[in-house]
Amino acid sequence: MSIAALRDENERLKALLAQTQTALSEHQGALAASEEARRRLEVILGELRREKFGAKSEKLRPEQYHLPLEDVEIAQGILDAAQEKAAAIIQGRSRGGSDQGSHRNRGCLPSHLPRVERIIEPASTLCPCGCGAMTKIGEDLSKRLDVIPAQWRVLVTRRPKYICRRCSGPVVQAHAPEHVVPGGLPTEAAIAHVIVSKFGDHTPFYRQAEIYARQGIRLDRATLGNWSGRACFHLQPVADHMRRHLAAADRLFIDETTAPVLDPGRGQTKKGYFWAIVSDDRGHSGPSPPIVLFRYAPGRSGTFAEQFLDGFNGCFLQCDAYDGYDRLTEVARPQGPWTLVHCWSHLRRRFVKLARNSKSPIAEAAVRQIAQLYAIEAMVRGSSPDLRLAARKEHSLPLVEALKPWFEKQLSMISSGSTLAEDIRYALNHWQGLTRFLEDGRLELDTNPVENAIRPVCLTRKNALFAGHEVGAENWALLASIVATCKLSDVNPAAYIAETLEAIIDGHPHNRIEDLMPWRFRKTSSQLQ
Repeated sequence: MSIAALRDENERLKALLAQTQTALSEHQGALAASEEARRRLEVILGELRREKFGAKSEKLRPEQYHLPLEDVEIAQGILDAAQEKAAAIIQGRSRGGSDQGSHRNRGCLPSHLPRVERIIEPASTLCPCGCGAMTKIGEDLSKRLDVIPAQWRVLVTRRPKYICRRCSGPVVQAHAPEHVVPGGLPTEAAIAHVIVSKFGDHTPFYRQAEIYARQGIRLDRATLGNWSGRACFHLQPVADHMRRHLAAADRLFIDETTAPVLDPGRGQTKKGYFWAIVSDDRGHSGPSPPIVLFRYAPGRSGTFAEQFLDGFNGCFLQCDAYDGYDRLTEVARPQGPWTLVHCWSHLRRRFVKLARNSKSPIAEAAVRQIAQLYAIEAMVRGSSPDLRLAARKEHSLPLVEALKPWFEKQLSMISSGSTLAEDIRYALNHWQGLTRFLEDGRLELDTNPVENAIRPVCLTRKNALFAGHEVGAENWALLASIVATCKLSDVNPAAYIAETLEAIIDGHPHNRIEDLMPWRFRKTSSQLQ
């Protein structure tokens, strides 16, 4: 064999080795995702098993079963999706293969729902042997549950089969599209509708099932949970990329709210917390998109805030005066510790409440002076940071410089044990954080962006009563993050989730995940079809 031939053979072997290593990496990644989904499911099932077979003190009341079981189905959906992806990679199944019998539709779709048919033809119906046009010999038909606003319908897909009558050539048929639920009832639009109804419109699965039943559609909450879990698995890369965007932001907002979670060991709920991390630069016309990321933690300790912000590059953290955040000012980071920026809205609420309840003239005067700061902010909202800072130096700084000695004077004249004195001390104790907005035009006067983002979570929590499990709360946080970010970008979350799921299932490249972010989705919430 010549040297040139040996060189060519060596290059071929190198290319084959690289291809094998890439395939091995994909297999390992798919197996890792499947194993993580399995572990999450085992955690939930272990808790439910203890509840069922444990002591009476560990058992739940009948009305408490809905939400923990919803969490099981979501986790099961994630596990199903992970295992299917792993099997597809390891077994080398081609994308778009025929539906498997084990995933065939179950049940009967109501006959009164309108049918919308589509026919997926092969790229060519000419015989590859050159014999001419092939003859249709049959077709595969599938029916999937679809939804449009205020109307359900059945999407019927036909895939005709063709064969050449003149030769023994192969049967030609278009590939079946991939779906979130392979061979199942729901379209991606139907799954998106279920997710937004719960995490955007605060309607738990069991209530949705009752609503759908009024149209003759029998879907139990377990099915809805499984669909949402599968979507949660596929949307994980979107949430991960949102976090990377937040990690690069210079200034963040953070807040937390309670998240009751079932605790079968005590026969009641325990208090967990949803933490919201927000980046919103619209106040100073910044280039970064608005993003909301929810995280779940079993407590309110500042250690959780430190954990969630690990790896973030920001300098300023806008928050309330909760002392748990103080530890962040001592965190050793390459960028230095976090600088806390406190909220004038929290201070104003104290005086508003006092003025309403006691008619205190001092509280009313404080409210009027803070209102002047907000009037200045309203004039410069949307301007560049330099213009905002210049306006604050000219108009807000004199007000703030006069307000502090006025507070100190009032404090010396009133009872030290009064509510008014407590409110004034609150202002003076946090004066440095309250006045930092005078140092940087990117900073806001309050934490309203994160409070507005976290309010829908409070409504969902109120309607759902509690999360069924801590793992379920984590899945809740992921889906709520995507829905809330869509709303900040004036994007219809149902349309976004449906089209994004379709793109991911169709094999959208992971290195182009930025293209699938909510702020790049052009269909606004006002353009509902």
